[in-house]
Amino acid sequence: MDSRLHIIAGFKGGESYVKDLYVSLPFRVVSVGQRKTDKKLYQMVMSSSPGILDGDHYHLEVALEKGASLQLQSQSYQRLFNMKDKAVQELHVKMEDNTSFAYVPHPVVPHEDSNFQSKASIQVGKNSQIIISEIITCGRKHYGEVFKLKRFQNLMEIYHNHKLVIKDNVVIQPELIPISCIGNLEQYTHQGTLIFYSTKDQVDKNGLIEEITEAAAEHREDMEVGVSAMEDNGFVVRALGHGGELMYNFFLHIQEILWSLE
Repeated sequence: MDSRLHIIAGFKGGESYVKDLYVSLPFRVVSVGQRKTDKKLYQMVMSSSPGILDGDHYHLEVALEKGASLQLQSQSYQRLFNMKDKAVQELHVKMEDNTSFAYVPHPVVPHEDSNFQSKASIQVGKNSQIIISEIITCGRKHYGEVFKLKRFQNLMEIYHNHKLVIKDNVVIQPELIPISCIGNLEQYTHQGTLIFYSTKDQVDKNGLIEEITEAAAEHREDMEVGVSAMEDNGFVVRALGHGGELMYNFFLHIQEILWSLE
Protein backbone atom coordinates (compact mmCIF):
# COMPACT_ATOMS: atom_id res chain seq x y z
CA MET A 1 0.00 0.00 0.00
CA ASP A 2 1.23 3.46 -0.93
CA SER A 3 0.26 5.69 2.01
CA ARG A 4 0.75 9.40 2.63
CA LEU A 5 0.68 11.81 5.53
CA HIS A 6 1.25 15.53 5.04
CA ILE A 7 0.95 18.06 7.84
CA ILE A 8 1.80 21.76 7.95
CA ALA A 9 2.10 23.47 11.34
CA GLY A 10 1.35 27.18 11.12
CA PHE A 11 1.86 29.97 13.64
CA LYS A 12 -0.52 32.86 14.19
CA GLY A 13 -1.32 35.10 17.14
CA GLY A 14 1.37 33.46 19.26
CA GLU A 15 -0.11 30.00 18.82
CA SER A 16 0.77 26.95 16.70
CA TYR A 17 -2.05 25.31 14.75
CA VAL A 18 -2.74 22.79 11.98
CA LYS A 19 -2.62 24.85 8.81
CA ASP A 20 -2.99 21.92 6.44
CA LEU A 21 -3.44 18.18 6.84
CA TYR A 22 -3.77 15.36 4.33
CA VAL A 23 -3.76 11.63 5.06
CA SER A 24 -4.56 8.47 3.13
CA LEU A 25 -5.29 5.02 4.52
CA PRO A 26 -4.28 3.71 6.99
CA PHE A 27 -3.32 7.03 8.60
CA ARG A 28 -5.34 9.25 10.85
CA VAL A 29 -4.14 12.31 12.83
CA VAL A 30 -5.88 13.62 15.95
CA SER A 31 -5.16 16.48 18.32
CA VAL A 32 -3.97 15.49 21.80
CA GLY A 33 -3.01 18.88 23.21
CA GLN A 34 -6.36 20.11 24.46
CA ARG A 35 -5.13 20.33 28.05
CA LYS A 36 -1.83 22.02 27.19
CA THR A 37 -1.42 25.71 28.01
CA ASP A 38 1.86 26.39 26.17
CA LYS A 39 0.11 27.12 22.83
CA LYS A 40 2.26 24.54 21.05
CA LEU A 41 0.80 21.92 18.72
CA TYR A 42 0.38 18.28 19.79
CA GLN A 43 -0.78 15.69 17.27
CA MET A 44 -1.03 11.89 17.40
CA VAL A 45 -0.49 9.74 14.32
CA MET A 46 -2.85 6.75 14.34
CA SER A 47 -3.23 3.81 11.96
CA SER A 48 -6.08 1.46 11.09
CA SER A 49 -3.53 -1.16 10.03
CA PRO A 50 -2.21 -3.70 12.58
CA GLY A 51 1.30 -2.92 11.37
CA ILE A 52 3.53 -2.41 8.35
CA LEU A 53 3.03 -5.10 5.71
CA ASP A 54 5.06 -6.42 2.81
CA GLY A 55 5.14 -3.87 -0.01
CA ASP A 56 3.98 -0.93 2.11
CA HIS A 57 5.51 2.43 1.28
CA TYR A 58 4.85 5.22 3.76
CA HIS A 59 5.45 8.84 2.74
CA LEU A 60 5.47 11.24 5.70
CA GLU A 61 5.92 14.96 5.10
CA VAL A 62 6.03 17.50 7.93
CA ALA A 63 6.48 21.26 7.53
CA LEU A 64 6.76 23.88 10.26
CA GLU A 65 6.23 27.51 9.34
CA LYS A 66 8.17 30.26 11.11
CA GLY A 67 7.49 30.29 14.85
CA ALA A 68 5.63 26.97 14.98
CA SER A 69 6.20 24.18 17.53
CA LEU A 70 4.93 20.67 16.74
CA GLN A 71 5.16 17.51 18.80
CA LEU A 72 4.10 14.31 17.02
CA GLN A 73 3.14 11.26 19.03
CA SER A 74 2.50 7.65 18.04
CA GLN A 75 -0.47 5.53 19.06
CA SER A 76 1.22 2.23 19.90
CA TYR A 77 4.13 -0.09 19.13
CA GLN A 78 4.89 -0.35 15.41
CA ARG A 79 4.81 -3.94 14.19
CA LEU A 80 6.71 -5.07 11.11
CA PHE A 81 5.08 -8.22 9.73
CA ASN A 82 6.58 -11.14 7.77
CA MET A 83 7.70 -10.04 4.32
CA LYS A 84 8.72 -11.69 1.06
CA ASP A 85 10.19 -8.44 -0.22
CA LYS A 86 10.36 -5.32 1.99
CA ALA A 87 8.57 -2.23 3.28
CA VAL A 88 9.82 1.37 3.14
CA GLN A 89 9.11 4.52 5.12
CA GLU A 90 10.27 7.99 4.11
CA LEU A 91 10.08 10.99 6.43
CA HIS A 92 10.76 14.52 5.21
CA VAL A 93 10.72 17.41 7.69
CA LYS A 94 11.20 21.05 6.74
CA MET A 95 11.60 23.47 9.63
CA GLU A 96 11.64 27.22 9.04
CA ASP A 97 13.28 29.64 11.49
CA ASN A 98 12.23 29.77 15.17
CA THR A 99 10.61 26.33 15.16
CA SER A 100 10.61 23.26 17.40
CA PHE A 101 9.81 19.70 16.33
CA ALA A 102 9.70 16.55 18.45
CA TYR A 103 8.91 12.97 17.50
CA VAL A 104 9.48 10.22 20.07
CA PRO A 105 7.47 7.22 18.81
CA HIS A 106 6.76 3.89 20.49
CA PRO A 107 9.23 1.04 19.88
CA VAL A 108 9.37 -0.94 16.64
CA VAL A 109 8.66 -4.70 16.82
CA PRO A 110 10.11 -6.62 13.83
CA HIS A 111 8.43 -9.99 13.28
CA GLU A 112 10.22 -12.97 11.79
CA ASP A 113 11.42 -12.41 8.19
CA SER A 114 10.55 -8.70 8.22
CA ASN A 115 12.60 -6.38 6.01
CA PHE A 116 12.20 -2.66 6.68
CA GLN A 117 14.01 0.42 5.43
CA SER A 118 13.38 3.83 6.97
CA LYS A 119 14.83 7.10 5.69
CA ALA A 120 14.52 10.53 7.30
CA SER A 121 15.67 13.84 5.86
CA ILE A 122 15.29 16.91 8.06
CA GLN A 123 16.00 20.56 7.27
CA VAL A 124 16.45 22.71 10.39
CA GLY A 125 16.11 26.50 10.27
CA LYS A 126 17.77 29.18 12.39
CA ASN A 127 17.03 29.43 16.12
CA SER A 128 15.30 26.05 16.02
CA GLN A 129 15.55 22.62 17.63
CA ILE A 130 14.64 19.02 16.90
CA ILE A 131 14.12 15.99 19.15
CA ILE A 132 13.72 12.66 17.36
CA SER A 133 14.17 9.06 18.47
CA GLU A 134 13.77 5.42 17.62
CA ILE A 135 13.67 2.20 19.64
CA ILE A 136 14.15 -1.17 17.97
CA THR A 137 13.18 -4.34 19.84
CA CYS A 138 14.26 -7.93 19.22
CA GLY A 139 10.77 -8.91 18.07
CA ARG A 140 8.11 -10.98 19.80
CA LYS A 141 10.39 -12.30 22.52
CA HIS A 142 7.66 -14.27 24.29
CA TYR A 143 6.99 -16.15 21.02
CA GLY A 144 10.63 -17.05 20.66
CA GLU A 145 11.24 -14.46 17.94
CA VAL A 146 14.51 -12.95 19.06
CA PHE A 147 16.11 -11.09 16.15
CA LYS A 148 14.65 -13.35 13.47
CA LEU A 149 14.13 -10.40 11.16
CA LYS A 150 15.78 -10.31 7.74
CA ARG A 151 16.95 -6.71 7.84
CA PHE A 152 16.21 -3.40 9.53
CA GLN A 153 17.66 -0.03 8.60
CA ASN A 154 16.99 3.48 9.81
CA LEU A 155 18.95 6.24 8.08
CA MET A 156 18.68 9.71 9.60
CA GLU A 157 20.09 12.85 7.98
CA ILE A 158 19.75 16.33 9.47
CA TYR A 159 20.71 19.46 7.53
CA HIS A 160 21.20 23.10 8.47
CA ASN A 161 21.84 25.78 5.84
CA HIS A 162 21.87 22.94 3.27
CA LYS A 163 24.82 21.36 5.06
CA LEU A 164 24.70 17.85 6.49
CA VAL A 165 25.25 18.18 10.25
CA ILE A 166 24.11 14.76 11.50
CA LYS A 167 24.03 11.36 9.83
CA ASP A 168 22.99 8.30 11.81
CA ASN A 169 22.60 4.87 10.23
CA VAL A 170 21.31 1.93 12.28
CA VAL A 171 21.43 -1.42 10.46
CA ILE A 172 20.45 -4.78 11.94
CA GLN A 173 20.96 -7.82 9.72
CA PRO A 174 21.47 -10.91 11.89
CA GLU A 175 22.59 -13.20 9.06
CA LEU A 176 25.55 -10.93 8.28
CA ILE A 177 26.22 -9.27 11.62
CA PRO A 178 25.65 -11.48 14.71
CA ILE A 179 23.62 -9.46 17.21
CA SER A 180 25.30 -10.92 20.29
CA CYS A 181 28.88 -10.32 19.17
CA ILE A 182 31.20 -7.89 20.95
CA GLY A 183 30.64 -4.35 19.75
CA ASN A 184 27.06 -5.04 18.74
CA LEU A 185 24.12 -5.47 21.15
CA GLU A 186 25.88 -8.33 22.99
CA GLN A 187 23.45 -9.57 25.69
CA TYR A 188 20.82 -6.86 25.14
CA THR A 189 17.57 -7.16 23.17
CA HIS A 190 16.55 -3.49 22.76
CA GLN A 191 18.44 -0.56 21.28
CA GLY A 192 17.36 3.08 21.32
CA THR A 193 18.67 6.30 19.79
CA LEU A 194 17.55 9.84 20.60
CA ILE A 195 18.97 12.82 18.73
CA PHE A 196 18.78 16.42 19.90
CA TYR A 197 20.01 19.21 17.69
CA SER A 198 19.61 22.96 18.19
CA THR A 199 20.59 26.02 16.18
CA LYS A 200 19.81 28.33 19.09
CA ASP A 201 22.66 30.40 20.52
CA GLN A 202 21.95 29.92 24.21
CA VAL A 203 21.76 26.20 24.88
CA ASP A 204 23.45 24.73 27.94
CA LYS A 205 24.49 21.54 26.17
CA ASN A 206 26.76 20.33 28.97
CA GLY A 207 24.12 21.02 31.62
CA LEU A 208 21.51 19.08 29.64
CA ILE A 209 23.86 16.14 29.16
CA GLU A 210 24.59 16.09 32.89
CA GLU A 211 20.85 16.12 33.71
CA ILE A 212 20.16 13.26 31.31
CA THR A 213 23.12 11.26 32.63
CA GLU A 214 21.83 11.66 36.18
CA ALA A 215 18.36 10.52 35.09
CA ALA A 216 19.87 7.48 33.36
CA ALA A 217 21.75 6.53 36.54
CA GLU A 218 18.42 5.73 38.18
CA HIS A 219 17.96 2.88 35.67
CA ARG A 220 21.52 1.57 35.53
CA GLU A 221 20.40 -1.91 36.58
CA ASP A 222 18.01 -2.14 33.63
CA MET A 223 19.66 -0.05 30.90
CA GLU A 224 23.06 1.02 29.64
CA VAL A 225 22.92 4.66 28.52
CA GLY A 226 25.56 6.82 26.87
CA VAL A 227 25.43 10.43 25.70
CA SER A 228 27.72 11.75 22.95
CA ALA A 229 28.08 15.52 22.57
CA MET A 230 28.24 17.13 19.15
CA GLU A 231 30.55 19.93 18.18
CA ASP A 232 27.44 22.09 17.71
CA ASN A 233 24.52 22.44 20.11
CA GLY A 234 23.35 18.87 20.24
CA PHE A 235 23.93 15.33 21.40
CA VAL A 236 22.99 11.72 20.75
CA VAL A 237 21.62 9.41 23.44
CA ARG A 238 22.17 5.66 22.98
CA ALA A 239 20.43 3.13 25.17
CA LEU A 240 20.65 -0.66 25.48
CA GLY A 241 18.28 -2.75 27.56
CA HIS A 242 15.88 -5.66 27.80
CA GLY A 243 12.51 -3.88 27.67
CA GLY A 244 10.89 -1.37 25.37
CA GLU A 245 8.55 0.30 27.84
CA LEU A 246 11.26 1.43 30.25
CA MET A 247 13.38 2.80 27.41
CA TYR A 248 10.38 4.53 25.82
CA ASN A 249 9.41 6.21 29.09
CA PHE A 250 13.02 7.30 29.58
CA PHE A 251 13.04 8.91 26.14
CA LEU A 252 9.73 10.63 26.94
CA HIS A 253 11.39 12.05 30.06
CA ILE A 254 14.26 13.40 27.95
CA GLN A 255 11.75 14.88 25.52
CA GLU A 256 9.99 16.64 28.38
CA ILE A 257 13.27 18.21 29.51
CA LEU A 258 14.21 19.40 26.02
CA TRP A 259 10.73 20.43 24.88
CA SER A 260 10.48 23.07 27.60
CA LEU A 261 13.61 24.88 26.39
CA GLU A 262 12.97 28.40 25.14
